[in-house]
Amino acid sequence: MRRRRLASAAEESSEVNLTPMLDVVFIMLIFFIVTTSFIKESGVEIERPESSAATPRADVQVLVAITPEGAVWVDGEPVDMHRVGAMVAAMVSDDGSAVIQADRNATTGILIEVMDRLREAGVAQVAVAAQRSRG
Repeated sequence: MRRRRLASAAEESSEVNLTPMLDVVFIMLIFFIVTTSFIKESGVEIERPESSAATPRADVQVLVAITPEGAVWVDGEPVDMHRVGAMVAAMVSDDGSAVIQADRNATTGILIEVMDRLREAGVAQVAVAAQRSRG
């Protein structure tokens, strides 16, 4: 009788219960998903000008970047200056907005031309990105 109890106890203890480990893994997965920040990037490195009145915008749908050399990028892809308006207009919804990230050394004429092309294409909310000054 005693031998049966020992044999059955040995069989039961040989299995590993994976439920607590899976619970911990799922909790960690949820934690990392929740804490990950999904930031849109323009695709190129831009040194933004500083401004003391810069405010963050949460409703940005499309980022347009202008490099110091005058190249225009839309959501990480280079775009011809003549097609930037139509491309951004197709990506922006009625209540969305576009933000232009112009490099500090970019030509002002190119910035104005991109803004004009966006407005001609029907993008009503256009903003220029700036970095908040420290001081």
